[in-house]
Amino acid sequence: MPILQRLNTAAADFWPRLEALTAWEGVADEAVTAIVCEILTQIRRRGDDALLEYTSRFDRLDAACAADLTIPAARLQQALAAIATEQRTALETAAARIRAYAERQKLESWRFSEADGTVLGQQVTPLDRVGLYVPGGKAAYPSSVLMNAIPAKVAGVPEIVMVAPAPGGEFNDLVLAAAAVAGVDQVFSIGGAQAVAALAYGTATVPRVDKIVGPGNIYVAAAKRQVFGTVGIDMIAGPSEILVVCDGLTDPDWIAMDLFSQAEHDEDAQPILMSPDAAFLERVQDAITRLLPDMTRRDIIAASLTRRAALIQVRDLVEAAQVVNFIAPEHLELSVERPEDLLPLIRHAGAIFMGRYTAEALGDYCAGPNHVLPTSRTARFSSPLGVYDFQKRTSLIHCSAAGATTLGYTAAMLARGEGLTAHALSAESRQAGGELFNLART
Repeated sequence: MPILQRLNTAAADFWPRLEALTAWEGVADEAVTAIVCEILTQIRRRGDDALLEYTSRFDRLDAACAADLTIPAARLQQALAAIATEQRTALETAAARIRAYAERQKLESWRFSEADGTVLGQQVTPLDRVGLYVPGGKAAYPSSVLMNAIPAKVAGVPEIVMVAPAPGGEFNDLVLAAAAVAGVDQVFSIGGAQAVAALAYGTATVPRVDKIVGPGNIYVAAAKRQVFGTVGIDMIAGPSEILVVCDGLTDPDWIAMDLFSQAEHDEDAQPILMSPDAAFLERVQDAITRLLPDMTRRDIIAASLTRRAALIQVRDLVEAAQVVNFIAPEHLELSVERPEDLLPLIRHAGAIFMGRYTAEALGDYCAGPNHVLPTSRTARFSSPLGVYDFQKRTSLIHCSAAGATTLGYTAAMLARGEGLTAHALSAESRQAGGELFNLART
């Protein structure tokens, strides 16, 4: 049974140890980067032919032509009809909650008028087409379909193109059903870096998109990094993380299971518990030892707990908040009596789960807020995926004649200070109906 490493904020080496514990080296080494670069190059040059070759090689799916990689809309509806009634209800309930939350995030266009009649504003428009990558490796993730597609639809994106690997030609009905519920427009049975390349560059069969979202393995992450700039991406996600802050009064079994819930994602996931109560940390360790043998994914959980997990003793909850802000966790549970009192102290976290009854797993599926969150300390400068990630903002400037005169004077002064005479003359050309511009030229 894994014994989680212990850290104590009172120790002289605490901060260096914490930094080493939370460090993540990135998504790909040079070998992976080189492989991905070659795949991207081949897809860009040879399109569908390269896509068929890589799909056959990596997913063991032989298609006669690229059109055979298309999953028709009727197949999505068939999957929706085939799943258990309880599963369909759960998908539709989760989708409704995600949609209701997303509706509150929509950015709206706005304008205001200045005293001289000049109008300034911002026009908000949705992206034209978005690509959604859905993993198909160790587990199926219908929740990822809902979390990525629904905010895009709420934003007004006209077309969502989903790619999902189908190893050996096996499709996951729950994933396809989620695509039907979320309103995905096109689905292709492709995966890996080749799918990212097809979305970024387009082929004769797969349409080019404006932004790619959704999680994937190390090759997918490396591909998203390399195509960024050609298209937008959501983020480069690291392993899943949970940081639980507990005052020592929550059931230790609950906390152990919360740590398991992230550890079971993969061996590099990072579960951390902080408490000022040393005895409580011991009780959670005991609960881990007792409960782990019954877990279906116990080997993955054990590896995660051994590699990157920790039990941290802090002096008090105020100090715990300081540690939280350093870690900037993807998921933060405030399992304390008055979580609202800690909120003003928390600056960096992807999502905060407040109180003893709010398991992080609820956020993964159906609470409403998005489960696509910044990892690897990037919550210091990043936010959860939302409707705003699928909207663009365009500035609007409409000068009146009076505004052209006053603004033109200011702009010309600054432009000449930068040595940009044409800028200055352009700004002056509308001043007082062009009279000052004509004088300046003579």
